[in-house]
Amino acid sequence: MKRITCKLRTLAVMMAVFSSVAAMGQASQPPQEQEKKEKPEWLKELSSRITLSGYAQAGWSYQNPNNKATNAYNLKRTLLWAKARITDRWSFLFMHDFSSVVQEFYTDYRLSKNNELTVRLGQFKTAFSMENPLSPTQLELIDVYSQAVLYLAGEGPDPLNGVNYGRDMGLEIYGDLFKNVIHYELALMSGQGINRKDLNNQKDFIAKLEARPIDGLRFVASGYLGTGCAVNTAAWNPDIKVGDNYKRNRYSIGAEYKTAPYTGSKYKEARPASIRAEWLGGKDGDVCSRGGYATVCIPVVNALDVVASGETFNRNTKVDGWDQTNLTIGLQYWYYKKCRVQLQYTRCLCGDKISKNDYDWVQAQVQVAF
Repeated sequence: MKRITCKLRTLAVMMAVFSSVAAMGQASQPPQEQEKKEKPEWLKELSSRITLSGYAQAGWSYQNPNNKATNAYNLKRTLLWAKARITDRWSFLFMHDFSSVVQEFYTDYRLSKNNELTVRLGQFKTAFSMENPLSPTQLELIDVYSQAVLYLAGEGPDPLNGVNYGRDMGLEIYGDLFKNVIHYELALMSGQGINRKDLNNQKDFIAKLEARPIDGLRFVASGYLGTGCAVNTAAWNPDIKVGDNYKRNRYSIGAEYKTAPYTGSKYKEARPASIRAEWLGGKDGDVCSRGGYATVCIPVVNALDVVASGETFNRNTKVDGWDQTNLTIGLQYWYYKKCRVQLQYTRCLCGDKISKNDYDWVQAQVQVAF
């Protein structure tokens, strides 16, 4: 009995030793090898086809229009989106802003072998203007888009069209031609904006043409022909009532130049010098509006940029007092890749129907993105 007990103890010790050696051998393997063994095939396939991205922008603002000073903290955007690659030609994207509403959901299918023709169906950013399709993480101003783009692209300040964040539901085809020298977009959209049923039987047409003659330089023209159905009233366009169908047309023409990335920064992808300018116009019913902007971003040292912008917009060109010009100067510091801190001062020169006085606007913002 003692002999059997002794053998069992010896066997237990040997098994413990072998287990320890095996564990040490497994631990000594590269992490990638362990991951390959531990991760199931279906999970590896899923993770290789789905990409998660997101960002948040929060800050502080002070301004004193109509001789009333206000200051407040704000959380402007908290977005998360997932892009799924179903096949090499077929993809799907879903985007949600946790500070507001569902922003985008669409599917893309590339019909050509390269990028000459792709079809998009769903809810997405419209092609109108240079700025509207760009992410707020790429734009230089804390207030993001210029007044003209905000209004004419349906970002929000147009009460007739409502708050749509520059997005709409529809069908679009787009692509790149002649080795990416020409980019085009053609879209047939609902015209009513995001997460909202079309209130009339009309569909809006958007066309965009972009020429890229050399690296970093592009010329862009876009047009919008549509029929809106008013969801509210506008003081500068009193003839259009809620529920009225009205002509809603727009045009834009602009240019942008970006240098090669600035070599003095370790965050090279975020560091080109750039200048972008655009002129836009629109017609809602019988009321014309127009405006434009020019924005410059120049790297100065390490991860620090100087930003300057001048922009103007007139909501009603036939009536005095509906114009506003903003002049902005500021700094932005890239503390990690897509992450930055911004500080900007804007002098707002206003028509008397917008503000009783010209006023100051100071903004600070932190951006975190991945």
